Amino acid sequence: MTDPHIPVLLKPLLRAVEPVSGVWLDGTFGAGGYARGLLEAGAARVIGVDRDPLVFQMAKDWAGEYGDRLRLVEGTFSELDALAGEPLDGVVLDLGVSSMQLDLAERGFSFLRDGPLDMRMQQDGPSAADLLNTADEAVIADVLYHYGEERASRRIARAIVAARPLTRTSQLAEVVAACLPRPKPGQSHPATRSFQAVRIWVNDEFRQLVDGLSAAERALKPGGKLAVVSFHSLEDRIVKRFMQARSNTSGGGSRYAPVQDTTPAAFTLPFRRAIGPDADEMDVNPRARSALLRVAIRTNAPAGSVDVGALAMPRLPGKGGA
Repeated sequence: MTDPHIPVLLKPLLRAVEPVSGVWLDGTFGAGGYARGLLEAGAARVIGVDRDPLVFQMAKDWAGEYGDRLRLVEGTFSELDALAGEPLDGVVLDLGVSSMQLDLAERGFSFLRDGPLDMRMQQDGPSAADLLNTADEAVIADVLYHYGEERASRRIARAIVAARPLTRTSQLAEVVAACLPRPKPGQSHPATRSFQAVRIWVNDEFRQLVDGLSAAERALKPGGKLAVVSFHSLEDRIVKRFMQARSNTSGGGSRYAPVQDTTPAAFTLPFRRAIGPDADEMDVNPRARSALLRVAIRTNAPAGSVDVGALAMPRLPGKGGA
């Protein structure tokens, strides 16, 4: 059996940001794979940030090996500049839910393991069950469509409301599967998009991502490196457009989106395209199949702001935000 906690795209990431030196922040610490990789590649210190307190309990067995080179901080990467408390030479973000969280049935992230319908990364605030059992059918449909790109969103939302109260992941998976055709061999589970959408909703992930990218811009020194690994098109689109917007490489305008006054570029982009896994990594770590890595390098321009509307961040109708 393969190790479920292999950090995705670690080797390509380390090659893309070499030489690794100075102070780095791993904003999605998880099982610690990126933090360890950075320390072993030459980082003087790594600040490990995660919103899930459980990850720090699980790191107790090995974190002490690095002494004061590794500092662990509970919090969200949307506030990484404040949590770091010092200028950074690099920031790495591995987006979405970790395989470690998926493996724990009691966290309620996976449709493959029955557990309480929770999905909270931070283990506070409303759970998936709380939201699904109280929200209007139209809101649930909007969540499934805009956050999961689920074309059968209205049918599934109607079935969810009819099946309430939902308390277990297996219940939600069964309700969704009953609304969709049986998958063909090699296709993903029918509940994949719906579980993604609800998890993003519970954890406000798109807003966290936009705020985290802006926080990284504020925290990075000139020459500092921002590396982001994403796993689905909605995340990657936000990261791509942020990096383009802040490097002034978004291209020309059109009659619908006129060229805006340019400000000094906050980043340069060392690679024209996202970096994906090679065949060897996909053989060892199937989770890497959909992963994309994007890298940007901080300039000496002052940190600025980005037009959220230009990032194509999915928004729920009538909510004015994520």
